[in-house]
Amino acid sequence: MSESNVRLVSGGAQPGLDAGTGRGWPRRLYEVLKRSGVSQASYVPDAGHAELITLLVDDPEITATVLTTEEEGLAISAGAWLGGKRSVVLMQSSGVGNCINTASLSAIGRFPLLMLVTMRGEWGEFNPWQVPMSRATEATLTAMGVKVMRADDPEMLIEMVESAATFALEADQQVAVLLSQRMLGGKKW
Repeated sequence: MSESNVRLVSGGAQPGLDAGTGRGWPRRLYEVLKRSGVSQASYVPDAGHAELITLLVDDPEITATVLTTEEEGLAISAGAWLGGKRSVVLMQSSGVGNCINTASLSAIGRFPLLMLVTMRGEWGEFNPWQVPMSRATEATLTAMGVKVMRADDPEMLIEMVESAATFALEADQQVAVLLSQRMLGGKKW
């Protein structure tokens, strides 16, 4: 399903707009990533990450790579670290299921991993195919040794990503921050 065919409804959230205050949390998130030294970003196109992806792609100091499947982002992240660079991987919760085996590589190899995962299959979801992986996202990541944090509001998100970036990029840990669908806004065809 193409995300371009989906529009956001309920909760007042649109890509790039803070549901609670109208401020642009994606820009603040981008600034956190810049301060953390992230110079590589990989992503699968996603409406929830749309503004952040645009900011990363437009930054000449960041190498942004569009992925054909999410697990490639974990390999790129490991390669970035081996090359002395810091990276972030952006994906939707449905893509976590594609990363199960590769996530073990990051944990066993002790490669730093920072993932930002937009959730589907929860608040106001219209697509039943999104629900099973939504229920399994946190448990799957945890089982593979990835520390999971969950942000339900934009202020919490910024602080959480700052902490997650330090934990992943300074302490060589594997961290995923889940961006709740309630914060992002429900979707409707």
